[in-house]
Amino acid sequence: MDLLPDSAPLATKLQNTLVQYHSIGDSEWRIAKKTKDATVWRKPSEEFSGYLYKAQGVVEDVTNRIVDHIRPGPYRLDWDSLMTAMDIVETFEENCCVMRYTTAGQLWNIIAPREFVDFSYTTNYEDGLLTCGVSLDYGEVRPNFVRGFNHPCGWFCVPLKDYPRHSLLTGYIQTELRGMLPQSAVDTAMASTLTNFYADLKKALKT
Repeated sequence: MDLLPDSAPLATKLQNTLVQYHSIGDSEWRIAKKTKDATVWRKPSEEFSGYLYKAQGVVEDVTNRIVDHIRPGPYRLDWDSLMTAMDIVETFEENCCVMRYTTAGQLWNIIAPREFVDFSYTTNYEDGLLTCGVSLDYGEVRPNFVRGFNHPCGWFCVPLKDYPRHSLLTGYIQTELRGMLPQSAVDTAMASTLTNFYADLKKALKT
């Protein structure tokens, strides 16, 4: 498929899916990993045979600055240790684009470098922001990469009521890495990737 989708209905559908994930009750989640920066839970995904991960932690900064570091743009590549390249393929409007990015190998290269092409959308949510994405089957796969696929995923960032300079950052990630991989390796990598994401993000915001 080499046609880009109509952005407006895709953005609405994506936003509704993420809000639905955000309303899933605590009892449905099982803890996967906990560090001083974040807690990660998981539950079986309804999109594919792997897991939907939820990550949550408090980040000391205002919501706009945090989301500017997460969404496609100049900051992300500087601090995200997993991301090795990123290009904006198409911009629909200021808060809506298609990006192609690559990730480094993981677990001593048991998981080879991956490439993704994602539709990305950022919008207001309550007193904060939601930045979300979903992969598209678009373009040729680069040599030496496996094309991965992100099922609907995103980050909710809202200010803490009593500490407006702090934000609660909650992510929902369900990445289908594809290729011949043992599920246990994928699960180990995903939980670690998410806790590392918080640690890297916090360091970047302090600079």
